[in-house]
Amino acid sequence: STMEETDREAVATAVQRVAGMLQRPDQLDKVEQYRRREARKKASVEARLKAAIQSQLDGVRTGLSQLHNALNDVKDIQQSLVDVNKDWRQSINTIENLKDVKDAVVQHSQLAAAVENLKNIFSVPEIVRETQDLIERGELLQAHRKLMDLECSRDNLMYEQYRMDSKNTHDMNLIHTYFGDMQKLSEELAKQLWMVVQRSLVTVRRDPTLLVSVVRIIEREEKIDRRMLDRKKQTGFIPPGRPKKWKEKMFNILERTVSTRIEGTQADTRESDKMWLVRHLEIIRKYVLDDLLVAKTLLDQCFPPHYDIFNKLLNMYHQALSTRMQELAAEDLEANEIVSLLSWVLNTYKSAEMMGNSELSPEVDVNSLNPLISQNVVDQLLSKYMSTLTSNIIGWLRKALETDKKDWIKETEPEADQDGYYQTTLPAIVFQMFEQNLQVAAQINEDLKTKVLLLCLQQMNSFLTRYKDEAQLYKEEHLKNRQYPQCYVQYMIAVINNCQTFKESIISLKRKYLKIEMEDALSSSHTSMDATLDIIAKEGCSSLLDEVFMDLEPHLNELMTKKWLMGSNAVGTICVTVEDYFNDFAKIKKPYKKTMTMEAHRRVVVEYIRAIMLKRISFKNAEERKEGAERMIKEAEQFRFLFKKLAAGSGEDTEGLCDIIEAIAEVIKLTDPSLLYLEVSTLVSKYPDIRDDHIAALLTVRGDASRDMKQTIIETLDQGPSQPNPNYVPIFKEITVPTLTVPKLLK
Repeated sequence: STMEETDREAVATAVQRVAGMLQRPDQLDKVEQYRRREARKKASVEARLKAAIQSQLDGVRTGLSQLHNALNDVKDIQQSLVDVNKDWRQSINTIENLKDVKDAVVQHSQLAAAVENLKNIFSVPEIVRETQDLIERGELLQAHRKLMDLECSRDNLMYEQYRMDSKNTHDMNLIHTYFGDMQKLSEELAKQLWMVVQRSLVTVRRDPTLLVSVVRIIEREEKIDRRMLDRKKQTGFIPPGRPKKWKEKMFNILERTVSTRIEGTQADTRESDKMWLVRHLEIIRKYVLDDLLVAKTLLDQCFPPHYDIFNKLLNMYHQALSTRMQELAAEDLEANEIVSLLSWVLNTYKSAEMMGNSELSPEVDVNSLNPLISQNVVDQLLSKYMSTLTSNIIGWLRKALETDKKDWIKETEPEADQDGYYQTTLPAIVFQMFEQNLQVAAQINEDLKTKVLLLCLQQMNSFLTRYKDEAQLYKEEHLKNRQYPQCYVQYMIAVINNCQTFKESIISLKRKYLKIEMEDALSSSHTSMDATLDIIAKEGCSSLLDEVFMDLEPHLNELMTKKWLMGSNAVGTICVTVEDYFNDFAKIKKPYKKTMTMEAHRRVVVEYIRAIMLKRISFKNAEERKEGAERMIKEAEQFRFLFKKLAAGSGEDTEGLCDIIEAIAEVIKLTDPSLLYLEVSTLVSKYPDIRDDHIAALLTVRGDASRDMKQTIIETLDQGPSQPNPNYVPIFKEITVPTLTVPKLLK
């Protein structure tokens, strides 16, 4: 059994303990001592056991007596329940009759509310008056506090009425009417709030507390709106005039204020001020920047964060600006106005002068702002600008040319530039106009600038053709009456010089405004302009030389005549006249002036040789031939001297031209007729364009060659070799020899 097992375990444990105590022989002496200690321990354990058993027995006794009492209580309750059940069954009908009491209780609670509100109800007119005064004095927070009390009284009364009898509209209206003035108060207060909101950007600087009060009132109203809407969900009742939505109204007022602010900045119209649009846009820029800076630094602090007031305002301004810019874009704008508008919309708006202002960041990020006007509208404006500009440029160029033509007939010389070259203002006016338009286009973007440059050069091309025609007409008019215009030569020089200026201006304009990669697109039009300019200059130079030779004509007619042989001063006069003209021609710019000098030299020599070939004289004898030849050599020297002087510094070689006159003189001077063939063949080999008729004329002038001799020389010459100077430019081919006609014989 368990008991025996326990005994066995106890004995085993005891044996173990005793074995542990008696390990060494000297421990046997202490056996008595060990026995006593163990006896003490045993006694103490037994005492503790007795005490534990005793307390257990006491607990059991108490428990039993409580169970006994509980049983008696349960019996009593059972009896009571039987009695209650019996009573309840008997009084069920009495409870049915208690409805009147319940109604009385409801009425009591309503009356209690009415009594509670009575003092408010009787003092409504008084409170309305006080609130009115507070509103007038601008004490908006206190006024609103009283208004809330009034509304609370009315709403509670209405709610009680609604709970009692929701169908009874008569009583509802009664309450509504009694509180009628309160509605006006609410509207009056709202009006004051909206005035502050409208002026919020000014108020926030002068009196921020007023603005804070307004925001607090709006927040209170929002809270009441929410409470009323919650109650409506539960009970179906909402007081009249709710929800007021004052926060929403406030934002609407702000939006209207912003729109008005932007629309109101247009002070002028085109009629009253050419710069109306620039001014309008500048005022907008300034106002918007100022307003947003105030909104960011001051206004933001007067509103709760969840209003996000700065971003809301930023959007309002952006929207209002977008609307305004679209209105402006739809107007009938002039070219410069289109540029002002586009430049503002595309550049100014996002620049540091406005939305990109460092004080507005990081709240304003220009990269995330939408465009103020659509790309479509931008394109329409640009194409309108280009077509307006095209017709403007055509008009300006036409007008510039008309003005320039008026100068051509003046009786005063044209101006000279700093180097003393004649010029008119035409190139400066034209290129200044181009420059202005290019600078304007550059404000918008690269693409437009390139388009405008192409347009300018394209118009320049057609303009130069007109310029050429006008110069031609000028010359023709002058030829009808050479006395008029008085300064024809000087103005023709100015036209020639303008060609050089135009060339340089075109190059500098391209260099300044054209990207390298666009060069090719323009090279053909540039070539064509250069060609036109060269033609104008060339025709101008040739018309000036015509002037010279018209004046020289009477003197050229004297050459190789009897009078000439007798000692006329025709060549002296020719040289003086040419030199005189070339004093004016010194005002022609370098490249053209050099051509002029060479051309004049050539024409003088050609005319001189032509005079020989006209056979106006036929020398009688060797004496006359010698005299004539020496005169020719002397005159060739005069020409040589003159043109050397005129060509000074330009480095061209014109020696060879006068040599031709000398070579002809040698043929005339020859005294031994047997050497004539040799002399003539030397002449022909040097100047292979000499024709037979030239040689015949030359021999006629000599006056000593028979018809047979002429024929022999000419026929023999045809076989001779030629060895011209490689630099020789044929000169004889443009000289015709007159053939004898009958009238000439009759003379």
